[in-house]
Amino acid sequence: MVQASARVFGAVLLAGALTSGRSSSAADAITSVYTNFDADKCRHKAGVEPEGYGVWRCPGYKGSPVLLSAGDQRMYVSYGQGSGGDFAASQTFPGFNDVYKGAVEWRLEKIAAGKRRPLATILRWNVMTASDVEGATGPAKATGRVLVVTRLGPGGVCHIGYVDARANPDANQLAREIADEHARSFRCGKDKRIVRGIVSPGLAMPRDPE
Repeated sequence: MVQASARVFGAVLLAGALTSGRSSSAADAITSVYTNFDADKCRHKAGVEPEGYGVWRCPGYKGSPVLLSAGDQRMYVSYGQGSGGDFAASQTFPGFNDVYKGAVEWRLEKIAAGKRRPLATILRWNVMTASDVEGATGPAKATGRVLVVTRLGPGGVCHIGYVDARANPDANQLAREIADEHARSFRCGKDKRIVRGIVSPGLAMPRDPE
């Protein structure tokens, strides 16, 4: 009886070790690289609408550019060549915001022949809160900071989640979890975007249509 129990216990430990090994391997398969952009140093095309500030094309990761556009004190950020399925080019925050410069974290997954491809990006935006607007005596300054997670690749480019960077000490990790767990399966225009962690009072996150 003791020997049988020992064999069962040993099998459980072995199964747990194998499962742990697979999880660790899966996590190790996704890595990060970083690129920086500054709209003042990017190619700019002037806007044609009264509240349109134009479009900027900035260097990104291995030929995948960072595409900025702005109007009415709000910005839009997309990646790649701006082809069909580019939902991100029309996604922003309810409140005024800006992201004219920043560091993009590209989450890379392994593909065939040891190559890697970006499956998502993480970028910190400056977003105005309710108190920024209410207490302003001149031009308001955005005090909100939100990490925006954007999926890439086949299936469209779109926001999949948000993390309040000031309210959550582990904001970067939360954003990576959103990217790694949801970027591959997220359906742009169909699935609801994810807000993870605590959200500061007065900071309005984008809402999906009901």
